[in-house]
Amino acid sequence: MSQTPTTIEPWLREILRCPQCKGELTDVRATAAESVEAVEAVDVSAEGELTELQCPTCALGYPIESGVPVLLVDLARRLG
Repeated sequence: MSQTPTTIEPWLREILRCPQCKGELTDVRATAAESVEAVEAVDVSAEGELTELQCPTCALGYPIESGVPVLLVDLARRLG
């Protein structure tokens, strides 16, 4: 299975949870047509690439760097 650098293996994505509240994370994908305001401070990369995992309960956004989710509360950004 060929994967881009910002793709997370499906089996891994299923088990990823917020490190703070253990809640489910939602995927945020950026497309080339979206503006920076639409995805806030998330890096806009190639079309449809996964850019961030967000926890709606904690209002935190966890970055994805080179296809690796950085699930550290200290490095997460506050949403909204």
